Amino acid sequence: MTEPRQARADDQKVPLLAYGVAGVKVVFALAVFRALAGPFTEDIFGEEWLPMPTWEWSACSATPIVLLWLARRPADWGSLSGEKMFLRIMLVFYLLYSLAFALLLGEWILWVGVAAGLGGLSGIHYLNHRESTYDH
Repeated sequence: MTEPRQARADDQKVPLLAYGVAGVKVVFALAVFRALAGPFTEDIFGEEWLPMPTWEWSACSATPIVLLWLARRPADWGSLSGEKMFLRIMLVFYLLYSLAFALLLGEWILWVGVAAGLGGLSGIHYLNHRESTYDH
């Protein structure tokens, strides 16, 4: 899955991992849009057309974990050096939203998002630690 794919006629290769990063970013942008759509419709139209996200938020919060699993090889994890901070920001955002609304709304499915956020952050920590042991 992380092998290079022929991308252009001039023999430059784009790793498939780059498509995964782009996919995770698109899912994050859609998740944030979805989270803001409910309050937006209530402010503009006077009634809430979309409830606050629940199961879809948990599904979106699992996408960075899939990317971390695909990038578990040291070479692939090293190629994501520019994306590590963005992955952390995404996971913390998913974690905080899930935790807040799991506690406030009592939605049990959002605990999946909490677990995904914690699992993703611990995965980043593990991969960073493993990368530093390969450097020495």
